[in-house]
Amino acid sequence: MHIIPRKRLNDFASAHPTARPGLLLWYTRLKAATFHSFAELREVFPDADQVGNLMVFNIGGNKVRLIAAVHYNRQKVYIRAVVTHAEYDTDKWKE
Repeated sequence: MHIIPRKRLNDFASAHPTARPGLLLWYTRLKAATFHSFAELREVFPDADQVGNLMVFNIGGNKVRLIAAVHYNRQKVYIRAVVTHAEYDTDKWKE
């Protein structure tokens, strides 16, 4: 799948270096995969949740949340936000 924009991952990893390995693992697994449905995605990412039209991925032992729009028909993933668990709970990422 094509992941857009990778800059959000890099920016978050720069601010939170301990999250880098988890983000890299997520990126590598998603980049190499082809998913046609939420069910297929959950086979690789069992902790992923669908929240409205967005997917929420738990990264690094549930310390980081990555929120993205997944377009299965175009094989594209648009990263909306990468936040800490505490930031996710404030719901500010929805703005």
